[in-house]
Amino acid sequence: MDGRDSAPGTATIFDVAREAGVSYGTVSRVLNNRDHVKPETREAVLNAMARLGFVANQQARSLAGGPSQVIGLLVQGFGSGYMGEILRGVDAELEAASYDLMLYTTHRRKLKEAAYVSAITRGMADGLLLLLPRNSPAYLDSLLAQQFPYVLIDHQGIGDYQRSVGATNWQGAYDATRFLIELGHRRIGFVTGALELGCAVDRLAGYRQALADCDIPYDEALIYSGDFHQPTGFAAGRALLTLPEPPTAIFSSNDDMAFGVMEAARDHGLRIPDDLSVVGFDDVPQASLVHPPLTTVRQPLEHMGRLATRMLLQLIADPLIQIERVSLPTELVVRQSCRSPGQASPR
Repeated sequence: MDGRDSAPGTATIFDVAREAGVSYGTVSRVLNNRDHVKPETREAVLNAMARLGFVANQQARSLAGGPSQVIGLLVQGFGSGYMGEILRGVDAELEAASYDLMLYTTHRRKLKEAAYVSAITRGMADGLLLLLPRNSPAYLDSLLAQQFPYVLIDHQGIGDYQRSVGATNWQGAYDATRFLIELGHRRIGFVTGALELGCAVDRLAGYRQALADCDIPYDEALIYSGDFHQPTGFAAGRALLTLPEPPTAIFSSNDDMAFGVMEAARDHGLRIPDDLSVVGFDDVPQASLVHPPLTTVRQPLEHMGRLATRMLLQLIADPLIQIERVSLPTELVVRQSCRSPGQASPR
């Protein structure tokens, strides 16, 4: 819809930006009387406001970068240690910067994700963090065209979008698989994450490369398609452990699914690590508390949340700043859930 058709008082700052031919950030700076706006640009923005009947009330001014600043955070859902640790980092940085947080949960519905992004960019928040987005091609080009500040968290391997913070998923999976191989395991089951996500694709690729480098054939029968949730890990464990030649170790693409695998092993009458070695990915707080404590690949989850938030705040302050993709290192954390095959623990 053309901005001139807006009813008086209903135009948004994005309507003003389109009318004036400037970015969202420029309108925000004009609204808040900030420096670094050319006089002719400021005049163009003010004229656009007048033509559209734009009303900069206090709430709109707050959402446009005033004292009550708001950041939108789009997540799939809650209930996992992974989400909690990243949120801890986001919240700490926003608290330090005197920003408020507006949370949106998509429940893994792609259309819902795009609809929320559209709502957020129409004046509800100054910027947007997207955690493990599933439908990003549907709106990232639009966000870039609008110069709306956003940063992706844990989005790697699919697409070529910058402004993201992730971890070395490929390397982490490679290191964990090599660790199991060096213990003597040759039949290593693998539970994938949701493969529409780049991090899941990278972890499967790292697993496959470690097998190849050690001359171990890739066996499709040892791969179970997962979704990062514990019930799927339980189903994966049951399926893999009932194979005619079951694996001696199972590597899950996240800790939640690894917990499910451990439950399935116990349900199957197996002892961990005597009869089965188990490895996870993330190192959520529960990983060190389960029995036996889980060997896993540590992602710096809280730091990922902090760094993504800092990057977003930089973009809000200067929408033209160049923000590059950041990939933080992973680390294999060895605990008590792994052992060489056939090596029973002392009783």
